[in-house]
Amino acid sequence: MSDTAPVPRALYDVTALTGQPPETSGAVWRLAESGRQLDANVVHLPPLQRVDTHTEPELDVLLLVVAGRGTLGTTKGSEPLGEGRLIWLPHGSTRSVTAGAEGLSYLTVHRRRPGMRIGHHPPGEQPTAARD
Repeated sequence: MSDTAPVPRALYDVTALTGQPPETSGAVWRLAESGRQLDANVVHLPPLQRVDTHTEPELDVLLLVVAGRGTLGTTKGSEPLGEGRLIWLPHGSTRSVTAGAEGLSYLTVHRRRPGMRIGHHPPGEQPTAARD
């Protein structure tokens, strides 16, 4: 086996979320290892804060609730979120996330977006900005 072969390793302890100040909002951890094919984030929302309604056109996302409670809003209604709940957010779906009274922390995982590239695009086709 090569010395340069990737090695599995622990990255983050979600139980550390219990020590987060309640007003902390946003990504409290991001997967940042080089050469990865996935993106992952642990997101914390303080009590009653929300991620506004949006649509992800390109990527399927898995959302795993790791602490707290909340609600997933969809075009078909709302879905309760609680610790251990695993949700599939298919690309093209419209959703919002609202934290409950004690806040909400969740892990998201999706395919990594390609980085910006300098190059040519086919004639007649407009270049698009890639997001990382």
